[in-house]
Amino acid sequence: MVLHPIEYRYFTEEMKEIFSQNNKFANWMKVEAALAQAHAIYGTIPQSAADEILKKATIEYVSIERIHEIEKEIDHDLMAMVRAVSEVCEGDAGNYVHLSATSYDTEDTANAMILTQATNVILKNVKSVLSVLLEQAQKHKKLVCVGRTHGQHALPTTYGMRFGVWAAEFGRHIDRLNELLPRISVGKMSGAVGTMASFGDNGIQIQNKVMELLHLNSVLIANQVVQRDRYAELILVLSIIAGTIDKVARHLRVLQRNEIAETFEPFKKKQVGSSTMPQKRNPHKLERLCGLSRVIKSNVYIALENITLEDERDISNSGSERVMFPETFVLLDYMLVQLRSILKGLELDFDNIEKNLNLSDGAILSERIMIELVGKGIGRQDAHELLRTAVIDSRTMKKSIREVFNSHPVISSHFSSQEIDELLNPRNYIGSAVEQVENLVKILKTKYF
Repeated sequence: MVLHPIEYRYFTEEMKEIFSQNNKFANWMKVEAALAQAHAIYGTIPQSAADEILKKATIEYVSIERIHEIEKEIDHDLMAMVRAVSEVCEGDAGNYVHLSATSYDTEDTANAMILTQATNVILKNVKSVLSVLLEQAQKHKKLVCVGRTHGQHALPTTYGMRFGVWAAEFGRHIDRLNELLPRISVGKMSGAVGTMASFGDNGIQIQNKVMELLHLNSVLIANQVVQRDRYAELILVLSIIAGTIDKVARHLRVLQRNEIAETFEPFKKKQVGSSTMPQKRNPHKLERLCGLSRVIKSNVYIALENITLEDERDISNSGSERVMFPETFVLLDYMLVQLRSILKGLELDFDNIEKNLNLSDGAILSERIMIELVGKGIGRQDAHELLRTAVIDSRTMKKSIREVFNSHPVISSHFSSQEIDELLNPRNYIGSAVEQVENLVKILKTKYF
C-alpha cells in the first residue's frame, strides 16, 4: 500500500530511487564489503574471504525479501542484512561479515553515501533553477514595473531586478551546499562507543581505508554515531532553499491576482482551475510550492532535536530520521523541478505591467522630485513634507499629480511643465538597475557555469 504523497505525487524518480529500500540496502552492503577489504589489507581476515564478501554483498545475491524475512524473526534490520549476506557467502567467508563493527558503523557510513548522492542532485537542480532565473533577468533587465513595499506602490523597478535578486539567492544556496558537502560526506568505523577497541591495533587505519574505498571522509572522533549537528546543518540549509522557493512562489502568486495580473504560471489548454467556477485560472502550482515548503521547514525542529542523544548514543533519532531525510529531500527536489518549469513557462502581461506602473499617476516618482528639490537648495525634510502634502492634495482634490505639481507654487517655480513630465517618467528613475542585473548575470555565470 502506498501512503505518503512523496511515493506517488510529489517526487522525481531520480530522488525517489536514492531513498529506496534497494539503494539503502545496496549501500549498507557496500560498507560491509569495504570493511572486509580493509580487514584483509591489515591481515585481520583472509583476502579470499574479503573477496567473497565483496562479490556477494550486492542486491544481485541478497534479496530484500530475504532481509525482511529475517528481520521479522530478529527485529533488527541491520543484523538481518548481515545474516542475509553471510548466508550467500561460500566457505567460511560469512563468518567475517560485519566483523568488529557496530550497526551504526554501517548505517551512518551508508547514510553519508546516500545523503551525498541526494545533496548532489539538489545542487544540480538548484543550478538549473539559477540558470533560468539568469535567463529571465537578462531578458527582462529593461522591463520597468512598479515596485511594492508593504503591499503599496513604492518606486519603479524592473523585472530584471526581481529575477536577479532571486538568482543571487540561489547562487548563495550553491555556496552553502558546496560548503556543507564535506561535513556530511563523513563515515565512521569505530565500534560501539567510538574507542575502536574491537578493531585491535589497526582501528584508525581500518576506518581510514574503509572511507577511502567508499570515497568518504573519516570522522575525526565519534562515539557510536556520527554526531547529528552535521545533519541539523544539512536540513537547515535545505529548509532555507525551501524558504526561497516559498518566497518566489508567493511573490508570483500575488502578481497573478486579478487586480494585478502581471505574471501567470503556465496553464494547459484543457486545464481546469475550479470544479465550480469555469473562469478560474488558479496559481495552484505556486500555491503547492508554498504549502510543501512548510513541511520541509518543520523538519528543522526534528533535526535540531536529534542533536541531543543520551550518553554514547540512544536510538531516539532513528525513527524520525527515517521520515525526515527522504521527506525533506524528495519534496525539495520535486519543488526545484517544478519551480524551474514554472519560471521557464512564466507568462508576463506587458499591458498590465504598464498599467500598474502608471496606476499611481506619477506618485511613485515623488522621491525623485524631492531629491531634485534638494538639489535646488530646499532642505531635505522640507522637500519631503512638501511632496507628501502635494500627493495628498492630488488624492483629496481628485486632480492629477501633474496638475497639482504644475500649480504648486514651490514646485512650479523650480521646474517647467516639460521638466515635470520628464521627472514623472518612471523609465527615467530606475537608477543602476540595468547595470546591476548585467553585472550579476556576468558574475554568476562565470562562477557557477
